[in-house]
Amino acid sequence: MAVTVGVPRETYVGERRVALVPRACEALGKLGANTLVEQSAGSEAGFADEQYAARGARIASREDVFQADIVLQVRTPGANPAAGRDDLARLHAGQTVIGFGEPLTALDEDAALARAGVSLLAMELIPRITRAQTMDALSSMATIAGYRAVLLAATSLPKIFPMLMTAAGTITPARVLVLGAGVAGLQAISTARRLGAVVCAYDVRSAVKEQIESLGAKFVVLDIDAGASEDKGGYAKAMGEDFYRKQREQLTNIMREQDVIISTAAVPGKKAPTLITAEMASAMAPGSVIVDVAAERGGNCELTKPGETVSHNGVQILGPLNLPSSAPFHASQMYSSNLVSLLKLMIGKEGAFKLNREDEIIREALVTHGGEIVSSRVNEVLTPPVPAGGRR
Repeated sequence: MAVTVGVPRETYVGERRVALVPRACEALGKLGANTLVEQSAGSEAGFADEQYAARGARIASREDVFQADIVLQVRTPGANPAAGRDDLARLHAGQTVIGFGEPLTALDEDAALARAGVSLLAMELIPRITRAQTMDALSSMATIAGYRAVLLAATSLPKIFPMLMTAAGTITPARVLVLGAGVAGLQAISTARRLGAVVCAYDVRSAVKEQIESLGAKFVVLDIDAGASEDKGGYAKAMGEDFYRKQREQLTNIMREQDVIISTAAVPGKKAPTLITAEMASAMAPGSVIVDVAAERGGNCELTKPGETVSHNGVQILGPLNLPSSAPFHASQMYSSNLVSLLKLMIGKEGAFKLNREDEIIREALVTHGGEIVSSRVNEVLTPPVPAGGRR
């Protein structure tokens, strides 16, 4: 029997993305799947109901969408704890829900989904292996975030980024420091360089030096031992407080020379490390700008207030939230492509659906299944571990 895929409208405040774009419905149709899309689900991202219908989807009510075998969301209840409670009641045993779910921190929602008998695949847990590159939604969204962060900085800075030689004199280029050279940081470097800034970047992982320099930026070297700074998944690891103290001391002198700092350092499932103290921010010239991309994780700057702009001694500290949602058309397009790639692992001939837990990608991304929390990474942070049935 052909599987049914449901796409509800996102209910998180300010969320403008949609899990599936119209052309993806056609791709799923070719696999034999049927697609239900809630009315106006894609309108804020620029996709009309008529576009979905033209690609083979059926426009339906929210109640009907949540009867689907697979529910695709940008934010599952764990990443939408307030409005997502209403959706928990709509879910039923045997369903599969796929989306961002904050599985390492939203433990109550993990347990609730397990009790409901729902299988949750969290896009945050897609492993960073070659075969899963097309499914890596974290990287897709980080690309958008890095780009938008630089545009925010450029519009907030009382200077322009490029060097200009004019009849009124020569304008020197803005100086930009990017902290963290993951996907968001590398995109920030590239965008700042395209705008004409002089860019340098720092990351605890010395292995990214070549990537930074290939984009035309200077790699900042600090006289501290980073040791094992990268986990087996390719993400930066949390370091000790002594390391961060030495790091902050050496970064202060570099920060004095910068007009803009784009801070992107984050550790999955944990509070973002504090890289910039109030004292360090004070060392920057009035009019300088800090854009803290890690604001949603507590921020890399201790002055950051998520969702707000703070002024400190003439320095603006921006704490933007949900940057990918500020470019919802292309963010949705990229995320939708990630989901379709993942679904191709689970939808076989004539739309038949199967969760193959022997597949590394599915095994690593699967949080709940059969009434239990099955993710080893989630169970590591549970105290005590959740037993069968999802009850603590």
